[in-house]
Amino acid sequence: MVVSDAEPKAAPAHGDAPVTPAPTAPGAEPPLSVIEPGTHALPDLRELWRYRELLFFLALRDVKIRYKQTVFGVGWAVAQPLATMGVFALFLGRIAGVGAGVEHYPLFVFAGMVAWAFFSNTVTSAANSVVANERLITKVYFPRLAIPLSTVGVGLFDLVIASLLLAAMAAWFGAAPGWSVLLLPLVVLALAVSAAGVGVLLSALIVAQRDFRFVLGFGVQLWMFATPSLYVPAEALGPRAQALLPLNPAHGLVAAFRQAALGGPFDWYAFAVSAAVGTAVAVAGLAYFRRTERSFADTI
Repeated sequence: MVVSDAEPKAAPAHGDAPVTPAPTAPGAEPPLSVIEPGTHALPDLRELWRYRELLFFLALRDVKIRYKQTVFGVGWAVAQPLATMGVFALFLGRIAGVGAGVEHYPLFVFAGMVAWAFFSNTVTSAANSVVANERLITKVYFPRLAIPLSTVGVGLFDLVIASLLLAAMAAWFGAAPGWSVLLLPLVVLALAVSAAGVGVLLSALIVAQRDFRFVLGFGVQLWMFATPSLYVPAEALGPRAQALLPLNPAHGLVAAFRQAALGGPFDWYAFAVSAAVGTAVAVAGLAYFRRTERSFADTI
């Protein structure tokens, strides 16, 4: 955003007393401030920083709304990964025999589902956030990007709650993390960037065309099954699959989260490729959002 004044006033010299502007003469037009869209292809980070309190309170509002008038409260943050773990452990682990070569297969699946729940919930919430805040967008100016980005804070809150249960389960199974646990903040950052990038891109697309809201639901479900690192160990995948699957950003980042949280060899190739793809998607999503956000209030 660029703000320009039609009648700029000179600043007082150092040590001089502030100059009181002369009152506007009767009939004269007051100074005009013009708010113009910026010319940057990507969002203005300095403007976002100035609105950091708004970003915080939007995230806090969403957390309160999500768990308001619920019996289990924050327990719902672990319900999704825990329930999915039970289904995968029963049907894939026991019946299909996928987890035959994996020690503590339920823990293996739950660690992946904690990361996936953060990723998928952030994508879904960010994608629907702009349309859901229609009244706010059409009434007052603020960086529109603050709305989808605030959903990352909600996802991080759920991730912390689920990670506490993951730590308890790891202690129960006797799985101690190694040095790779130090990489956990970096992995979470890569997950947040990738999820926010996809969500920001979809939020702009949904404003332009509501069909994307219907694609989002089953698209995220298909994405889960297209991320085999959730339920299949890397050793069970062939060399070609291990080389190509990290192009799916969720695949390598989910595997990296599990490896960092539970220990074991860290797959640098899968992490680097998935993080790079996720960052590229985030840059493309921010650029498209920036190009279309000026028309949100008219088309929403």
